[in-house]
Amino acid sequence: MHLRHLQAFIVLAEELHFGRAAKRLHMEQSPLSRTIRKLEAHLGVPLFIRTSREIRLTREGHTFLVDAQRVNLAAAQAEEGIRAMAAGYKDTLRIGIADGVGPGRLSSLLVTYREEAPEVKIRLYETTPPQLLNGLRLDLFDAGLALTSETQREIVSLPVWHDALVVLVPLRHPLLAHREVPLDEVLSYPLIVSYKDVFGESDRRCERLFRLVDMPTAVAERVASHALMVSMVAAGYGVGFSTVAHIGACRHAEVVARPLAAPAPSLTTCFVRPRGAVSNMLQRFIEQVQLAGQTDTGHHRQMI
Repeated sequence: MHLRHLQAFIVLAEELHFGRAAKRLHMEQSPLSRTIRKLEAHLGVPLFIRTSREIRLTREGHTFLVDAQRVNLAAAQAEEGIRAMAAGYKDTLRIGIADGVGPGRLSSLLVTYREEAPEVKIRLYETTPPQLLNGLRLDLFDAGLALTSETQREIVSLPVWHDALVVLVPLRHPLLAHREVPLDEVLSYPLIVSYKDVFGESDRRCERLFRLVDMPTAVAERVASHALMVSMVAAGYGVGFSTVAHIGACRHAEVVARPLAAPAPSLTTCFVRPRGAVSNMLQRFIEQVQLAGQTDTGHHRQMI
């Protein structure tokens, strides 16, 4: 089994479409199909169910995907670690970032930490909350930032940032008649929400919010990224939920953010790490994370 076989499998598992997967891998569909068949023959189990209409993972495929992603990430980290050492860095911090962390705040954090500890190379890895927690247990990440309320014995979770939810609506939408939008008014329109395995706590918090209003909700689309949600709101597919921290770096001329009427719920970003001793470089990073949450709270309030 070669690493390139695992990488081809991972891309196909993500796309579930030979054409799109082959394009991402910069190869033709026929070689990709042969690679997957060789991998399945080597493992002795089918990884995909193929029909004329669709392709989907088997139960064994789902299980193998977790391990394949872990091996692929470990290989990438080994390569990056050597390159960082060759470039003169003394240490490397591996930080997992689950979607839901405001990009503006994150970039400010990285700039500040780089000034504080120029000898440390920070490697960022985009992931989902479940993959982040699993990666912490497997020593694939040193720490991470995520919207998650999950508590586990092996993981320390420290709330660091709190952001009020806002509703995103397209221009000339009836909801713009409200300066602060009542929740029952929002839920009378189709919603653009996220997949639970992508945003995790963000989507669970929205579902708890929906239950506060005794009325049916209509989900127009589920999306895998905040940027796609904003684009679909702009196109008029529905309305969405976000935070001021997130929309500050993802503005769209056709989308307007409005605060929810009181009491407005909020989302909490947690800094997560494996339980145990903390290195000096990680402790400095934790301090900068906490400082980032303190310094931009007032700015975010002014932007609503």
